[in-house]
Amino acid sequence: MKRPILRREFLKSAVAAAGGLSLAGCAASQRKPLTVTRGSPNEKLNIGIIGVNNRGKSNTEGVQSENIAALCDIDSWYLGEASQKFPKARTYQDWRKLLEQKDLDAVVISTADQVHALAAVMAMKLGKHVYCEKPLAHSVHEARVVRETYVACKGKIATQMGTQIHATDNYRRVVELVKGGAIGPVREVHVWCNRVGPGGDLPKGGHPVPEYLAWDLWLGPAPYRPYSPDYLPGNLTWNRYWDFGNGTLGDMGSHLIDLPFWALDLRQPTTVEAKGSPVSPVTNPRWLISTWEHPACGDRPAVRLTWYDADKRPESPPGIDLKAWGIGALFVGDDGKLLADYGKHILLPNKDYRGFKPPQVEIPSSAGHYVEWIQACKTGSPTLCNFDYSGMLIEHNLLGNVAYRVGRKLEWDAKNLKAIACPEADQYIRREYRKGWTL
Repeated sequence: MKRPILRREFLKSAVAAAGGLSLAGCAASQRKPLTVTRGSPNEKLNIGIIGVNNRGKSNTEGVQSENIAALCDIDSWYLGEASQKFPKARTYQDWRKLLEQKDLDAVVISTADQVHALAAVMAMKLGKHVYCEKPLAHSVHEARVVRETYVACKGKIATQMGTQIHATDNYRRVVELVKGGAIGPVREVHVWCNRVGPGGDLPKGGHPVPEYLAWDLWLGPAPYRPYSPDYLPGNLTWNRYWDFGNGTLGDMGSHLIDLPFWALDLRQPTTVEAKGSPVSPVTNPRWLISTWEHPACGDRPAVRLTWYDADKRPESPPGIDLKAWGIGALFVGDDGKLLADYGKHILLPNKDYRGFKPPQVEIPSSAGHYVEWIQACKTGSPTLCNFDYSGMLIEHNLLGNVAYRVGRKLEWDAKNLKAIACPEADQYIRREYRKGWTL
């Protein structure tokens, strides 16, 4: 895509330096709580925005009630546009330099997936509150490191992953129905999304890098690839390649598997297996079915959770055509079934639930996904999609892609972050970074 440069001189001013990039230990574990964000709920946070367009623009709108003090984007055209709206904000093209800006209380990360974990970990180690677009990480190992970094700094920083659907009343009512025993003990769940994966190969190189684009910074820790307009802009462009994204499961699984993960208090699986279209070393699958086994926990029995995408679905319940549900989750209990998507839910079979009275509302309505995080930054109140919860969710989901890529069922040793007797899985559990980049 060819775009004009808003201001040609902007490219030079956008990369203002803000000190060195080295980190030693977790600053948040050694520092006192930020004075602006504890006991001062009426004061505004100084927020840095990493990624200002597409999802970044929406996320910025979600927090613009605060003071937008820094902006970062590898695209100087987008950066110039955002700077016109927030003229007092300092501007950067390298997010590592933005994070060194001393007066920042918090950051919002809306980059491509390969940068999420690196930026989030560095921000947390510097004692900054973090809101990060989903998925929280690009690999299983990254999800674990993000989670452990947050846990080490817990009580000093507020975190939230961008799964806005978690804040809806519909999800809350489904969670209450499952936890309240409306369909009895749940032993299996089916979750799906109708998005079709890409297939194909890497784009052809030979395109000149546009003047407004810091291509090497966009690549970040990913392997070097020649610039192609097929990668940018947008989400469903770069997301289709393993170098930068994790396909439908990595993306939409963050929203959809979130529901059973919450309702059933799922954590680490014991096994995971997957099948899909022929494996490509370059692009995500055109379709995928992945299954995780979760052990019994307390009064909850063992749970088998299965993910489907593209046109794949579980068997439809009587009287229901799941092909008509583009996204959804089907809870299968001993006494009935519960079918849900983002905005509605149905207890099945219908005849058994005539006159059914839902349980009393126990999970209060959310003030809003962004508001939850802002309030947490200022007062220490909880966020439901903090990096402990969301780190576990993303680690779980990305294991499905690992099983698909190695082509075998994995016995998962969660403590050691290893697939038992499957060394070929290591390269997908923990990815290598380009020289100069580290987690």
